Amino acid sequence: MADSRSITKPKPQRRTGVREAAAQATRDSILKSATKVFAKYGYDGGSVEKISKAAKSYDRMIYYYFGSKEGLFIAVLEGIYQRMDDAEAAIALDASRPVEALTEVIRFVLGYYRKNPEFVTLLNTENLHKGRHISKSLRAREYSSRAVAIIAEILASGAGQGLFRKDLVARDIYLLIASTGYFYTSNRHTLTAFLGEPLESPDAIRHWEDFVIETVLRTVRADDLQDNNTPPHDEDNTKWQKSRAAESRARSSSRT
Repeated sequence: MADSRSITKPKPQRRTGVREAAAQATRDSILKSATKVFAKYGYDGGSVEKISKAAKSYDRMIYYYFGSKEGLFIAVLEGIYQRMDDAEAAIALDASRPVEALTEVIRFVLGYYRKNPEFVTLLNTENLHKGRHISKSLRAREYSSRAVAIIAEILASGAGQGLFRKDLVARDIYLLIASTGYFYTSNRHTLTAFLGEPLESPDAIRHWEDFVIETVLRTVRADDLQDNNTPPHDEDNTKWQKSRAAESRARSSSRT
C-alpha cells in the first residue's frame, strides 16, 4: 500500500541579499537626490515631495528610511562630511616630511572646496540654521577628529625636526586652512563683483593657493627659521597683483 502521508516540500530560500541590495539602492538614490535638492533649494525649500520625485521614489520611503525630513538632512550632512573625510584619508602623506605633507593638505582642502560646490552650499545652509541639525549627528565629530589628527601628526613631526613651532594647536591650523578655502569658494561670486577681479580664473586660483600655503607655512615655522627671503612664487604673484590692480583702476576711470 502506498504511503498516504503527504510529502512536505522544502520552503524556498528567501533572497535576503537581493532585497537588502534593493533597499540600499533605494536609500542611496534618495540620499543622492536629497543632496542635490537641498543644495539647490535649501533646507526649507527642499521639500519631501521634490526629493522623492527627483529620486523617482515615494514620500513614504523617505520616512521609512530616514524618519523625517530633518533625519534625511542630517544624513545628507553626514554624507558630505564622510566623502571629504574619505578623500582626505586617501592622500598619500609622509609625516616625516612635514613641510611637503602640510602643503599637500592645504592643496587638498582648497581644491576640495573648489571642486565640490554642493559641499559649500550645504554648509552655508546649515550655518543659516545655526547648526541645529548637524549638532544632532552622532557621527560628525568622527570626521573632524581624523582631519585634526592628521594635522597634529604633521605638526608633531615638524616640531620634532625643529622645523615647526612647538606651541601650535592642530585645531587652530585646521581652522586656518579650512577658513581660507571655504571663504574664498563660498564668496567668490560676490567678491569677484566687489573687487572687480575674476577670482575663478586659473591664475587667481593658483595665486590664492600659493598665498595660503605661504601664509600657513610662515605661521607654523620655527622662530629661528623666520627670515626675509622672497618665496620662489612671490615674483609671479606680484605680477598678477599688479595686472589686476591696473585693470581695476582702468574700470574705475571708465565709470567716472
